[in-house]
Amino acid sequence: MKPVKVGLLGLGTVGTGVVRIVEAHQEDLQSQAGSSIVIEKVLVQNKSKSRNISIAQDKLTEDPWEVIRHPEIDVIVEVMGGIGHTKEYILEALSLGKHVVTANKDLMALHGPEILAKAKENRCDVLYEASVAGGIPILRTLVEGFSSDRITKIMGIVNGTTNYILTKMSQEGAAYADVLKEAQALGYAEADPTSDVEGLDAARKMTILATLGFRTNVNLEDVSAKGISAVSKEDILYAKRLGYELKLLGIAERQDDLISISVQPTMVKHSHPIASVNGVFNAVYVYGEAVGETMFYGAGAGELPTATSIVADLVAVVKNLKLGVNGKQSGIAYKETKLKTDEQISSKYFLLLHVADRAGVLARITQVFAEAEVSLESVLQQPNPTNPEAEIIIITHDASKAAIQKVLHTFESLDVVHKVKSVYRVEG
Repeated sequence: MKPVKVGLLGLGTVGTGVVRIVEAHQEDLQSQAGSSIVIEKVLVQNKSKSRNISIAQDKLTEDPWEVIRHPEIDVIVEVMGGIGHTKEYILEALSLGKHVVTANKDLMALHGPEILAKAKENRCDVLYEASVAGGIPILRTLVEGFSSDRITKIMGIVNGTTNYILTKMSQEGAAYADVLKEAQALGYAEADPTSDVEGLDAARKMTILATLGFRTNVNLEDVSAKGISAVSKEDILYAKRLGYELKLLGIAERQDDLISISVQPTMVKHSHPIASVNGVFNAVYVYGEAVGETMFYGAGAGELPTATSIVADLVAVVKNLKLGVNGKQSGIAYKETKLKTDEQISSKYFLLLHVADRAGVLARITQVFAEAEVSLESVLQQPNPTNPEAEIIIITHDASKAAIQKVLHTFESLDVVHKVKSVYRVEG
């Protein structure tokens, strides 16, 4: 085959990694793909900017259409981020018959079905492995590795920033606000960390994972998201005392073709493999009816890990070109999306209550759970020298989300319950 020419949209951290890998691994890539791969044109914001990579000046452009409409470019690799203009560029590239590799989780979570439909219409590939979990090849695994199985649950740490913060809080007893500042100083968190710490980034990734894992179109609004900004040192301490680690988990479940997807701080048993995933690393735990439980672990971000996934997608596109099977990608959603109701979503829960310190209080609280038909696994009441109120820690057996909401609503009007300090889902 003649060389496959690539147009690169963006030359930031990840774009630079793509250029490095393509140039350094050319012999291996040619062996795997059956053709050499050439970076033909690169979109940058400023051609005059000094860079830590050597690239011919005539390959750079500040005009996106010079890349998109270049007659010799076969594949567009998008690593510039954003949604509005980026979507326009990708749709135009597909209409021109160019294949697309992207790392854009926001775009694929919000507009994936439209983009994939346009790709099918024009017999083009759209691959986006790097949009979730960086260097972990989880999307291809869901589509191809589990093609003969039925996935029932996907549970993952898919945001390195929040995992770094919770790890530091757990290992060093640090406060959330202090660790967040440290994460920002190290470049793990943005100046505006809202997308990470409020669970929005993880929700977009879970939208993609659930769509591919369950073969149904999941919308971002189908994902219930809660972040870690309210997690306290005390919550972490109590979790550890009870044998748990607190992690921000994305959880997608399927039962009888009914699905639920959420992102929330979750207490995970120390014995569960995902509890030991620390720092900025990601992990995705997949349950299949046939294979059982599997876990995929690795770097969730960074120049070369993310670029590795992008170049792997690029090789897949070139292989398809060689075989003449572009636009026939598997993993297309074909099932109707049916969401579980709050009555059908079930798990264990941890509750920390501040209550009046007098006789009969515990009995009244347990009565509330009984009236909501929620059974209790354990109840612990202990004094807190920094709190004149009594603290009651409760872990329930499996209970519906609706039942727990009923309990919390009752507590709002119960004079002996001064505050519901924390409520977390429990796994493992």
